[in-house]
Amino acid sequence: MPYLIGARGRLHYRRRPLADPRAVLVLLPGSGQHSGHYHRFAALLGRAGIEAWLFDTAGQGLSEGDPAVPGTLAELTADAAALLGAVRVERPAEPLVLMGHSLGAATALGLLADSAPALAGLVLCGTPPRAIAAPPPPGLPVLAVHGVDDRRTPIDPVRDWTARHESVHLCEYSDAGHDLLHEPVHAKVGADIAAWVQDVTEGRSHPDR
Repeated sequence: MPYLIGARGRLHYRRRPLADPRAVLVLLPGSGQHSGHYHRFAALLGRAGIEAWLFDTAGQGLSEGDPAVPGTLAELTADAAALLGAVRVERPAEPLVLMGHSLGAATALGLLADSAPALAGLVLCGTPPRAIAAPPPPGLPVLAVHGVDDRRTPIDPVRDWTARHESVHLCEYSDAGHDLLHEPVHAKVGADIAAWVQDVTEGRSHPDR
């Protein structure tokens, strides 16, 4: 099983390798989730020619650490940067998209605020309001997917953020809550993400709002 060494121990990730992917998507999961929860999403991406790399945050899945203490934002972003480094060793040339759900979305935005990894796009799911106080990275296409009935991270702050920044495209899902990839709308959400990744990595504009 693949691991990388983080500041707090061994960190596990899963990879769904493809022979000739059109793009690579790296997923940072939410709190209490791990890479094994996303096999269905990874399979959907694979059918679209997108190779999936799925992370176990410290203390989750097969990663070392305390499951009750995922880490500070600085620790989480350092772990995410290490994973992106591992991806680039294996896939140095393919377009790379970073995705984060909930805590993972906050981690992705924190990483991009501190550094500038070469990304083709950013996907945010169930984004916490505190994570979007700042604008998105300049020039980077961003897709935000969010449940209209999300009670953990309400959608209105994401709507406001999207309205202020032309680089962000928001997909809303009615009758859906926080964990979009594990709700009845999961197939639609996954298909929308895959189509958006194909568009931005092949130089096509993302859909109009």
